[in-house]
Amino acid sequence: MSYAESGGPVAGPEHSKGDPSRPVTISYIAETAGVSIPTVSKVVNGRSGVSADTRARVEALISEYGYRKTNRRNLLELVFAELEDMWGMEIIRGVERVAREQRVGVVLTEFGPRHDLVRHPIGDTLARRPACVVTVAQLSQEQREELQAKDIPFVVFDPTTELPDGVPYVGATNWAGGRSATRHLIELGHQRIAMIAGHDTILCCRARLDGYRSALEAAGLPVHPGLVVRADLTREGGRVAALDLLRGPERPTAIFACNDLQALGVYQAARELGLRIPADVSVVGFDDLPIAALIDPPLTTVHQPLTEMAAAATELALALGRGEETPRVGLELATTLTVRESTSSPADQ
Repeated sequence: MSYAESGGPVAGPEHSKGDPSRPVTISYIAETAGVSIPTVSKVVNGRSGVSADTRARVEALISEYGYRKTNRRNLLELVFAELEDMWGMEIIRGVERVAREQRVGVVLTEFGPRHDLVRHPIGDTLARRPACVVTVAQLSQEQREELQAKDIPFVVFDPTTELPDGVPYVGATNWAGGRSATRHLIELGHQRIAMIAGHDTILCCRARLDGYRSALEAAGLPVHPGLVVRADLTREGGRVAALDLLRGPERPTAIFACNDLQALGVYQAARELGLRIPADVSVVGFDDLPIAALIDPPLTTVHQPLTEMAAAATELALALGRGEETPRVGLELATTLTVRESTSSPADQ
């Protein structure tokens, strides 16, 4: 018994070579033929761009192993760990924009807060067999291998950890964003600049913190360990961290928060302590969520093009789902500083 691309049994010969226990997928054919998966996809779908010798070799293996193409649903799956804030809505907008243009349906999957305790949370996605996956949830190596074994291409959105070579992803220039935020405060005359950083296990948080440190060092300013506080990427995390910083004996004149939600917490802490923004403390965030322009005063923040990042991830995933060759599998979109009214020169200048 051999297997179709969907992983289900179909009538056909036993494997005559290779590992007979392996299902006959498009990746198995590619490995056996010594060619890429997109090349096999072109042969399967009758597209050009394959030499006659290669086409004949792949077609012979397809015939020998009894492989047949199954129709995948015209479907993209968007996977979150938890969808609970404005950040996720910006991603959904970008995905839906491209999906609508390309007439592709979108399935939204949320693992939930205890997804790490579920042995195979990707199982439902495997059963649905979408054309491709954009995953905001950070999949384990096992989960990535499960998708690859089923020939379901995926793109990681804003990876939080280092990925193996060849894993497709779309991110942003977090280091440059952290540097530009801090440089802005330095140019205003601030010298005691604090940072509410995220946890060091999160890749983008490390990059933003490194950008902060780089800007201070370039300006000849010391990096005071006491001015760097790590906190959850939430409003409450920012509030608690800001209270610690602003109650200290040498209060910072400016705070750079690792994201806009933390910055909202800084606003709340400043109000609790009777401090004015920016007269008593300047605040810079990161993300440029829609609420950043609506709070009082409007928040200076690093614009992370979340919607554009999501659109790019969707385009890449759909191209991979069609078996197309892509020029690169990793893409970082530029961040830019959006200056509003939450920053000014320090009062003692």
